[in-house]
Amino acid sequence: MKAEDVKKIAMIGAGDMGHGIAACFLQGGYPVVLRDIKQEFVDRGVEGIKKSFGRFVEKGKMTQEAFDEAMSRLSTAVDLEEAVKDADFIIEAIPEIVDLKKSVFAELDKYAPKHAILASNTSNISISEIASATNRPDKVIGYHFFNPAILMKLVEVIRGDKSSDESIQVGYELAKKIGKVPVIVEKDSPGFIYNRVNEPTLALLSRILQAGSPKPEEFDAALKPFMPMAPFELLDFVGIDIAYHGLEYFAQVLSPDYKPTPALKAMVESVNLGKKTGKGFYDWSQGRPKIDTSKATKEFDINHLIALQVNEATKLLEEGVCNDPKQIDLAMANGGGSPFGPFELAKGIGYDVLNKKLEELYDKFKLDIFKPTKTMKEGNIQV
Repeated sequence: MKAEDVKKIAMIGAGDMGHGIAACFLQGGYPVVLRDIKQEFVDRGVEGIKKSFGRFVEKGKMTQEAFDEAMSRLSTAVDLEEAVKDADFIIEAIPEIVDLKKSVFAELDKYAPKHAILASNTSNISISEIASATNRPDKVIGYHFFNPAILMKLVEVIRGDKSSDESIQVGYELAKKIGKVPVIVEKDSPGFIYNRVNEPTLALLSRILQAGSPKPEEFDAALKPFMPMAPFELLDFVGIDIAYHGLEYFAQVLSPDYKPTPALKAMVESVNLGKKTGKGFYDWSQGRPKIDTSKATKEFDINHLIALQVNEATKLLEEGVCNDPKQIDLAMANGGGSPFGPFELAKGIGYDVLNKKLEELYDKFKLDIFKPTKTMKEGNIQV
């Protein structure tokens, strides 16, 4: 099968990610069936799509005719068999629970046409494990969109142990057809590219919180001039519980160094989870917090964070998760707000500077994940 053969998309899961991805394919001209386990969830997803498109119309980025035409290609279902019986490309975006995903993929395998590709929007779970629930592991791929899917460009196209080149290529070409920036993840590995490269920063924040110094605002004040959202502020925005569970997962599958600290656990237990609860490291009750940059710590700077990203990115090269530094840079630039990826930044800063920053972090916290890799020490990556 080729991308041109894909005529209909089935979207399984109508939550924020599900309806966001469905909207992307509707914008791209595809008929889409949106399915969830209850009609009320489906209806909420449809309203979410209308809301997104409505904003585009208000801003002049979409005509009313295009809105109406896109919505005319949207159908809905609650019955799974009905949703996928004539779909060519099926995307799952349901909760991040391994057994739940496997049970759904077993059903998809049973009801979907034999040629259909089954794609999971998981942000962390092994594609190979999900594929093991089917009789078509060659047609199972990872298809990781970023939130909000309607706006974010990056799509990680992840190869499971048995994913065929054809399935990966179809996923890659489809993402391009709907205006996204796809990057192929060659090896099924925790966090894929974007989340993996960012995870050591979360481990650092967890350790700083445990140390009690500098305070979150002092740390953020040093970084705020360089980024739209400083690290602890972003943690509040995303949800402290999300970060906590992410670190727990990485501690299990990658390194015990990622284990969340008691201080981070206490934040979760206090139910001060950030923006969604009104309070986390900052008070969000009056809107976005104001960070006083005059409080900036001298202990850490932006190069510490860049060093962590570049170092983790070199691990992806060493492990064969991605074989091209340019593709890693492409993923990082399009998954977040930076115009440059880690390797491009490293070229400008210098590997000697970044290796020194990693040594400072290791001396302070004694975490092996902060040690420079062989590739990092050599510092001759071409981008």
